[in-house]
Amino acid sequence: MVQKNKRAWVWIPFLYFTQGLPFVMVVTVSVIMYKKLGISNADIGLYTSWLYLPWVIKPLWSPYVDLISTKRNWFLLMQLLVSLALLGIGLSLPTNIFFVTTLACFWMAAFASATNDVASDGYYMIGLTQDKQSFFVGIRSTFYKLANVTGQGLLVILAGFLENYYGDNTKAWSITMICAAVLMLSLTITNFFVTPKYESSEAIQVQKPKGFFEVFSTFFNKKGMGIALAFILFFRLGESQLVKMAAPFFLDSVEEGGLGYSTAEVGTIYGTVGVIMLTIGGILGGVLISRDGLKKWMLPMVLSINIPNAFYALLAITKTTNIVAVVSTVVLEQFGYGFGIAGFMVYLIYIAEGASKTSHYALATGFMALGMMLPGFISGYVQEWLGYDGFFIWVVLGALPALFILRYLDYPADYGKKGANFES
Repeated sequence: MVQKNKRAWVWIPFLYFTQGLPFVMVVTVSVIMYKKLGISNADIGLYTSWLYLPWVIKPLWSPYVDLISTKRNWFLLMQLLVSLALLGIGLSLPTNIFFVTTLACFWMAAFASATNDVASDGYYMIGLTQDKQSFFVGIRSTFYKLANVTGQGLLVILAGFLENYYGDNTKAWSITMICAAVLMLSLTITNFFVTPKYESSEAIQVQKPKGFFEVFSTFFNKKGMGIALAFILFFRLGESQLVKMAAPFFLDSVEEGGLGYSTAEVGTIYGTVGVIMLTIGGILGGVLISRDGLKKWMLPMVLSINIPNAFYALLAITKTTNIVAVVSTVVLEQFGYGFGIAGFMVYLIYIAEGASKTSHYALATGFMALGMMLPGFISGYVQEWLGYDGFFIWVVLGALPALFILRYLDYPADYGKKGANFES
C-alpha cells in the first residue's frame, strides 16, 4: 500500500476542484442559467432545490462504494459521467423542451457528483493521517470553493460575454455548458494521473463495512448524535437560502428590488476578489485548527459564515448599487465562507471517526445536504413574498439556531490539532 500523505499537495487540490465543479454547476450555475432563460424565481427555487436530493440520500448507496471496487475507480467513473451530463445540457438547450431535458441531465450530474463526493472523501480519509486531514481541510475547502467560483465566476463571465456577442442567451449558455463539459473531462484525466493508488486489497478489506445495515446503526448510536445532527442541519440555514437568491438579486432590475448587474459583471465580481478572499479564508481556517484545535475556533467560524449575510440585507434595504459596497459584501461573504466551512468540515470528519468512515462521512454530509435542500425549497417563494430586503433579514435570522445548538456540542477541544490524533 502507498504510504499515507504521499503527494497530498498535488492530488488534494485537483480532486476537490473536481468535486466542487459539478456541484456548483448543478446547484448555482443552473440558477443563473434558468434566470437568463426566463424561468421564474419560484420555479427556480423549487426545481433546483430538488437537485440537492442526491446529496441527501447518497448514504443509501455509500456502503457499496466501500464494498465494490476502489474509491479511486469510483470517483474517476463518476467524474466521467458528470462530463457527459454537462455535454447533454449544452446540446439540449437549443430544443423546445430544454427545461425538461436539462433538468434530467442535471439530475444525472447530481447523482454522479454525489457518488463522486462519497468516493473522494473516503479516499481523503484513507490517504491522510488525522492531523493532516485537519491541516488540509482548508486546502480542500479552498479548491472546492475555487471550483465554485470558476463555475459561478469564470464560466458565468464566459456566458455573459457570449450573450452580448451573439445576442442569443440560449446559444450563449449552450456553448458555455459544452465548455464546462470539456473542463470536467480534462480534470478527470488529470485525476487519473495524479492520484496515488492508496487502496491495496488488504486496505479495502479493512475499510469494508461489516454489514449494510450495521453502517447505519453504528452511526446513529454514536454518543450525542442527536445534537450533532441538529447542528449539521441548521449550520447553513441562512446560507442555504442566500445561495439560491443571491444571483437573482444581482441580476434583477433595480425596479424589482435587485441590483441590475449584468451576467458578466456578476461573474467578474465572484471570479476576481472573491477568489482571493476565499483562498485566504479557507487556508487560514485549516491552519488555525491544525495549530490550536477545533474548539477554540468553532464559534468564530460559525459567526464568520453568517455575519456577511447582514451586508446583503443592508444592500437590499438601502437599495445601493455602488460597486464598492457590492464588492465589499462579496469579499466578506467569500472570506467568511472559506474560514467558517473549515471548522464545519473538520467537525464532520470527527463525526465519521471509527469503523466505516467513508459511509459515516457520507451520512454526515447527507444531513448537511438536507439542511441545504429543505430551506432552498422555499427560498424563491419567501423572496417573492417578502421582497429582497425582507428576505435577507430572514436569512440573517437563520444563524440563530446553529448558535444556540453550538453550546451543547461535545467533541475533544484539541481535535484536529497537530500531534493530537483520534484515529480509530
